[in-house]
Amino acid sequence: MKVAVLGSTGSIGTNTLAVIDNYPDRYDIVALAAGKNAEKLARQIKHVRPRLACIAEQDAAMKLQSLCRDHAGVEIISGADNMSRVATFPDADIVVAAVSGAAGLVPTIAAVRAGKTVALANKESLVMAGAVLTQEAHRNNVRILPVDSEHSAIFQLLEGRSMKDLKHIILTASGGPFLHHKKEDLEAVTPDDALRHPRWDMGNKVTIDSATLMNKGLEVIEAHWLFGLPPERIKVVIHPQSVIHSMVEFVDGTVFAQMSLPDMKGPIAYALSCPDRLGNVVEPLDFSRLGELTFGEPDVERFPSLGLAYTALKRGGLVPSVMNGANEVAVEQFLAKKIRFTDIPAITGEVMERFGHEREVSLENVLWADQWARQQSEQVLQKICNDR
Repeated sequence: MKVAVLGSTGSIGTNTLAVIDNYPDRYDIVALAAGKNAEKLARQIKHVRPRLACIAEQDAAMKLQSLCRDHAGVEIISGADNMSRVATFPDADIVVAAVSGAAGLVPTIAAVRAGKTVALANKESLVMAGAVLTQEAHRNNVRILPVDSEHSAIFQLLEGRSMKDLKHIILTASGGPFLHHKKEDLEAVTPDDALRHPRWDMGNKVTIDSATLMNKGLEVIEAHWLFGLPPERIKVVIHPQSVIHSMVEFVDGTVFAQMSLPDMKGPIAYALSCPDRLGNVVEPLDFSRLGELTFGEPDVERFPSLGLAYTALKRGGLVPSVMNGANEVAVEQFLAKKIRFTDIPAITGEVMERFGHEREVSLENVLWADQWARQQSEQVLQKICNDR
């Protein structure tokens, strides 16, 4: 199988290459794309020797060209617009879509339109443009295979089972690093505090989203589009150990759970190989040493981002795209130490309240709503800074 990887230098991309490294006779990486990490992308190019490689940031392009000048046979391109060339590379059978944030939407849709199977780790594509992406997938007879550990778990648990017997899906959430913080203490937490996730090693943006519970909110919207369920049939439960990745509840009261140690190589490998399974991907569970597994309800008063996502899903239309764009701006500003942790949901919620436009959900309008939200977020952010 020939593989193209969008976001190859990030956490998911790096783990994808690690999985494929163990199966050189089964997989061939033909194209890579990254954002701005020229050094890491150059090392990956040297290791896997793809035929095409793209770096989105123009400032990093010359550095990548210099680092790869001895790699004959590898075409090096640059610019965000060229990410879609990797997504539609003719020889690729499957595209691992692992670009973080809204930047992954256009190349992911390009891959679908090109008839590629998509292993989807970029949840924002479905959050922003779920209707567009699923319609394109149906039109082009394309499979979208989930890579998020929670959705991979649901996907595996539902295989071979009738949807008419399903009552709820239950997404588990670790609760992040501030699970036991009091509400008043959250104002003082720093980006360094928020980036210390207790279970998962992820990129900065998704780690902050995990700390606010927005990541779980995005996953609720993603689950709606992947499995065709309304918001009231998608539940979230806090499970700090991150051993159960998600559950399904059937109409007879039976609950099935998918379990493994927290390691993204598991869902990546399954997306690449399903319905088969690759051997020796993650360390097996040792139940004698596992200890207790605990569960609890998410606290939407302390972590309102989860509630905002449910609201966006219920309002529908372009609101999820607005929410995502506003959240991305707020997370960037928090990481830059310009706002407080608690300002992230405040900015996102304010921008959502301002949005009253009624437009059809098309790719063009989704991108417009994303830019509108980013502009509004800057205004709200300025207001917050001026009031302090």
